[in-house]
Amino acid sequence: MAEKQKSSLHLYNSLSRKKELFEPINPPFVGLYVCGPTVYGDPHLGHARAAITFDIVYRYLKYLGYKVRYVRNITDVGHLENEEAEQGEDKIAKKARLEEIEPMEVVQTYTIKYHEGMDALNCIRPSIEPTASGHILEQIELIEKILENGFAYVVNGSVYFDLMKYRESNDYGTLSGKVLEDLQSGSRDTEGMDEKKSPHDFALWKKANPEHIMRWRSPWSVGFPGWHLECTTMSTKYLGEKFDIHGGGLDLQFPHHEAEIAQCRGAHGHDPVNYWMHNNMVTIDGAKMSKSAGNFINLEELFSGDHEKLDKAYDPMVVRFLMLQSHYRSKIDFSNEALLAAEKGYHRLMNAVDLLNKMEPPINGTGGDADDEIVEACERCRGAMDDDFNTALSLAALFDLSSKINALHNGQLDKDSVSLSAFTTLAKTVNDFVFDIMGLESLSEKDSGKTDELVQLLIEIRAEARERKDFATSDKIRDDLMKIGIRLKDDKSGQTTYEIDA
Repeated sequence: MAEKQKSSLHLYNSLSRKKELFEPINPPFVGLYVCGPTVYGDPHLGHARAAITFDIVYRYLKYLGYKVRYVRNITDVGHLENEEAEQGEDKIAKKARLEEIEPMEVVQTYTIKYHEGMDALNCIRPSIEPTASGHILEQIELIEKILENGFAYVVNGSVYFDLMKYRESNDYGTLSGKVLEDLQSGSRDTEGMDEKKSPHDFALWKKANPEHIMRWRSPWSVGFPGWHLECTTMSTKYLGEKFDIHGGGLDLQFPHHEAEIAQCRGAHGHDPVNYWMHNNMVTIDGAKMSKSAGNFINLEELFSGDHEKLDKAYDPMVVRFLMLQSHYRSKIDFSNEALLAAEKGYHRLMNAVDLLNKMEPPINGTGGDADDEIVEACERCRGAMDDDFNTALSLAALFDLSSKINALHNGQLDKDSVSLSAFTTLAKTVNDFVFDIMGLESLSEKDSGKTDELVQLLIEIRAEARERKDFATSDKIRDDLMKIGIRLKDDKSGQTTYEIDA
């Protein structure tokens, strides 16, 4: 392995419930599979949380020098309204029926919208983005293998995974901590329930009712695949029967990911992956995001400000920055207050980066304590990411570096006190982490120029007020600018400069 790949990266494995040293199966190659969206509606904050979480994982693994194959699926069939009970209409088919269009029109429309939303958030697209409907033959082959191994049964054209048989030699529920006997099953009056040997058995293939419009031929019936089967099929097809990392939202641990483990063991005799990763949920003003509660915000509304809970529109980078301020395993609450604070923090950080990249390096710097502080903060950036992708702590270190940048810019820190080596380390670390790893985009030159023009105009108005001895207006301009992070500095000659706090 190259030097960069010799990392001390640890990640939290949901299966073992502890942080583990990351050791890929076949270095420098890494296989990463993430459960993608079911494309029947506009992309929302929940989609964004998962996409940004694993975009960071993807970016950092590549930064460490790994060659990553990132697979994220598109679910375009088989995801029923009541997923745990396997009841109701297919979500995409229902949308097609309501809008009186073809199901694949629904898929195409919302796949494009999903891509547009994730592109706006600067999430790198995966290496492979397979669809469930494009892998029907592979899913049929996987079902045949599970049947052959005795872990499934056929009833009236449907195929179910036999959990009772499976549990004779395997654990079920280890990932989520669920105990089947403790789950309520008697209340599920579901279609096909009387066919099952156990109410907890899940469908691998469902025979389609006459009104079901998404259907394919199989050895058992004209029907459609089970939702859980799709991810097992596509992940192992492109990453192998055992790969490195499987990710998804915390809400997918049960039953989806538990079922994936069972299917893989049932077909191949072993677990599918070494590390399971799960991002936590998003809340709005402290409450679970829900359409019925009126606090469901999709990305288009967030970017346009067109929602009753929003005071204004927010740039996609502000949304990304807010998510990066929390560890991916923590809940994150969206509110106007949180978004405004994130907006301020994002602007401070990016202004510092702009100052850094316009700064002349200290050719004759001798170094000293400032060098040590810069190097230590740079090491904290890396150390935080090595500790289970802790973007929050890494951002904190970047803000410490931003303070050094501002101090160099305004003369509080003499350039001669920073060596060229430390300055080079500072510049590389800040640019690598802000752009390549955090995936943030710089403020546009137009916006930066406007900010400078407006501040200079206020400085002129303040100077005129001081000449008139209107110190109340002068102080108000200074104090109001201070409130938004712009600090005015008057020198002995009467000239006024400004800096933006970081």
